[in-house]
Amino acid sequence: MFIDSHCHLSFPELKQRLPDILAEMRAAQVVQAICICTQMEEFEAVHALALEHPQLWATVGVHPDTEGLREPDVAELVRLAALPRVVAIGETGLDYYRLNGRSIADMDWQRERFRVHIRAARAAAKPLVIHTRSSAADTLRVLDEEGGEAAGGVFHCFTETAEVALAAVERGYCISFSGIVSFKNAQDLRDLARLLPLDRLLIETDSPYLAPVPHRGKTNTPAYVPHVARAVADAVGLPVAELAAITAANTRRLFGLPPVTA
Repeated sequence: MFIDSHCHLSFPELKQRLPDILAEMRAAQVVQAICICTQMEEFEAVHALALEHPQLWATVGVHPDTEGLREPDVAELVRLAALPRVVAIGETGLDYYRLNGRSIADMDWQRERFRVHIRAARAAAKPLVIHTRSSAADTLRVLDEEGGEAAGGVFHCFTETAEVALAAVERGYCISFSGIVSFKNAQDLRDLARLLPLDRLLIETDSPYLAPVPHRGKTNTPAYVPHVARAVADAVGLPVAELAAITAANTRRLFGLPPVTA
């Protein structure tokens, strides 16, 4: 049985065919999935999915790349994180990939948003779902300055270096691999998987994006997470079923999910 630790079922291209996606998940033995919130305006829809479907769970937070929308404060994040079936704070973090003519110094609004989320995670005793892209040094620095080690969580859809991954693990974080790990040009990620402790590995789809081989280029869904598991299992030299069991146990432990009986 598999768990997708990060997906976006509230996005229109998936939500409009949700019954089919849930059926495909069952057929693929994907028994649970974490539906990730990317903006406060989306939270109600994300939370509703988790309330309506026992195999789904929700987070609350604002993606670092989202501008011009409502900024939550610590109190609001803590309040929403306490609602039933909300298991984490995020998706949060830093993303300097598209500066659009700005300098890194100009991105202080992102760093302040990240600080708010870290403080909320500590206050709520919920893990962080961290997005970091072209910003690893600042991501780790802000985590350290805000005591983010106390919150714990996951660096999702990991594409940074082995050095960054090991630094995250030293701080108590898990590393989640998406469909990128199955791409032909992602040997560095497969090499990284072999370096990490097995109890820190998660798998995800980040659907509707980044469909794994052999579905690359298609709209991704949680039903494809077994292909991610296969790529990671091959990289670390384990049977897929064993890798699935390990990552499912890690995901349940991190997010406090109940076990699922066959």
